[in-house]
Amino acid sequence: MREWKLSEEIIGMRDMMTVFAVTDKYGVDREMVTVPLEKSGEGQVRRLQDRVVEIVVPAGMAEEAWAAKLAAALESMGFEAQEVKW
Repeated sequence: MREWKLSEEIIGMRDMMTVFAVTDKYGVDREMVTVPLEKSGEGQVRRLQDRVVEIVVPAGMAEEAWAAKLAAALESMGFEAQEVKW
């Protein structure tokens, strides 16, 4: 029987906070973001139909490195960093 290591294979709140910190900075509407629950490889960012952005959180990558990779991917899609106002 397979033993699950949730913190390594399934996204958690910290992962989502990192995703939202970056997507908020780039003005990506949270309603237009989809994040699969299972982490995978080096992660992936792609645009789906109807301008939805799918973000696959990587397995085993440091948080800061992933945030930088996510930001670069959003920039390559045409998003620009904005001042976040709370």
